[in-house]
Amino acid sequence: MRDFSWKYFAMTGDVDAYLLYKESDGTPELSITSEEEEPVEYEENE
Repeated sequence: MRDFSWKYFAMTGDVDAYLLYKESDGTPELSITSEEEEPVEYEENE
């Protein structure tokens, strides 16, 4: 199954196939987290 998911990903670029490949490897998938940033205040030029 691992070889199939890699070949399918290589042929199509399907992200789900890549995630299936990585999951079968035992590697946890990457999670994208966004840290809350403080809002930037800009001064208005008159």
